[in-house]
Amino acid sequence: MTGRAAPRNMESGRWSHQVSRIFNDRVDAGRALARSLASFSGAGDAIVLGLPRGGVPVASEIARSLDLPLDVLVVRKLGLPWQPELAMGAIASGGAVVVNRDVLRHASGGEEVFEQVRRQELAELERRERAFRGTRPPLDVAGRTAIVADDGLATGATMEAAVRALRALGAARVVVAVPVASVEARERIAALADEVYCLETPPYFSAVGQWYRDFDQTSDREVTELLAQSSGNAAGPG
Repeated sequence: MTGRAAPRNMESGRWSHQVSRIFNDRVDAGRALARSLASFSGAGDAIVLGLPRGGVPVASEIARSLDLPLDVLVVRKLGLPWQPELAMGAIASGGAVVVNRDVLRHASGGEEVFEQVRRQELAELERRERAFRGTRPPLDVAGRTAIVADDGLATGATMEAAVRALRALGAARVVVAVPVASVEARERIAALADEVYCLETPPYFSAVGQWYRDFDQTSDREVTELLAQSSGNAAGPG
């Protein structure tokens, strides 16, 4: 894949076929990822984005370790009303709208159905934005390196929507950082992102939580607190 790094075990430089670790929690996973992302430390054009809710503690540790601004990227898939898992597109923080023309072309109702679902999901996205970000201005990734983190990838569907949204928002470079992913999800995202940092890709994968000792649900309050603690300003580069 020209211009895109294949996801590897970034610490050994080899494809990861055997699990070498179980993460204590999301903080531990974020610290491990930060070590692999050390080349981005202090990069003036970079921003770290966490996918709520579980990706935010991971992203927070990356941002803190690398002295980068932290923000949240809220993504809502736009599923067909009669088949919600089949996405017509997605919307995300910052006003990004991604359209899957192949699905929309064969959907009964077409653009009208798309707009109906978009309005419904936009209301939920805005509710979450208010809950997580309060009065903070919308994120601005235009022309920047966006490092987007989650606590793991099972299918990769949400991360795919995130990457496409960041492209729509004008990010100059999209870097995906996850502690663990299924082989299928890893390959799915590698086809879209500029770089993928994935510490573990176990051949037998059933759920993200199995690779953590502590995988308690991240609360809205924790997300809000982590964003408030961030010393960077994600609204725009220095």
